[in-house]
Amino acid sequence: MSSIKIECVVNENCKIGESPVWEEKESSLIYVDISGKKICRWNSFTKQVQSVSVDAPVSSVALRKSGDYVVTLGTRFAALKWKDQSVTTIVHVDKDKPNNRFNDGKVDPAGRFFAGTMAEEIRPAVLERHQGALYTLFPDHSVVKHFDQVDISNGLDWSLDHKTFFYIDSLSYSVDAFDYDLQTGKISNRRSIYKLEKEESIPDGMCIDTEGKLWVACYDGGRVIRLDPETGKRIQTVKLPVDKTTSCCFGGKDYSEMYVTSACQGMDDESFSRQPQAGGIFKITGLGVKGIPPHSFAG
Repeated sequence: MSSIKIECVVNENCKIGESPVWEEKESSLIYVDISGKKICRWNSFTKQVQSVSVDAPVSSVALRKSGDYVVTLGTRFAALKWKDQSVTTIVHVDKDKPNNRFNDGKVDPAGRFFAGTMAEEIRPAVLERHQGALYTLFPDHSVVKHFDQVDISNGLDWSLDHKTFFYIDSLSYSVDAFDYDLQTGKISNRRSIYKLEKEESIPDGMCIDTEGKLWVACYDGGRVIRLDPETGKRIQTVKLPVDKTTSCCFGGKDYSEMYVTSACQGMDDESFSRQPQAGGIFKITGLGVKGIPPHSFAG
């Protein structure tokens, strides 16, 4: 194991930093601050952060093949034009649930945008149960609902052979797998592949590496864990200097760096004095594994 180094690259105290995505052509990390209502882009060369403010909680961002981005905003899938800072609604979901919002989202290998919803939190991880659902936005802008009764729709990714879809509903404390049909985008045969230990706390965002192993950020657990989906075993734990780790992705010029977002919402002064970097973005180097480039929305 090479020596692991953890560095806070953006010390900006996001309320709820989430959805980190590496944008190769800009050598930048794009991410959101959900309750800060902004989409941010950190340039790895200049170390500068630019941001676009929006009018609702923005929970995930993805690259778009035609350029710019798609985001989940409130209960809308929307298109974001960075230069003129404009957001256009593509489609609205959960119209019958005014208290809902989207949470995590990611694009599949065929260019479809998967994202799920949840009820707005009363305080972190405290909310009305079973209000969310998992959706797919297709490139033709049609939407499919896969299932409902979700608590906190969270981490998602696909196996390297694209035959398995991995998904987290946070309050189940489980990482789940589905059979995946890449042609249609259909999912089936749900099963749990890993149940979190008490000290790992709440499973949040997730990504996959080139060895097919999953990395899960543990909210309130202050760590990312590496799982083998074949054996259902945890094979590595990397602890961070903040408790509220929210999501992770690989990036850098050869995808050998891991970027981890975090949150500070709900922390008191005493917690902040112990963890002044809460809400920052962390770069982990020396993991000895690489990730795969993110997929772009095809619509």
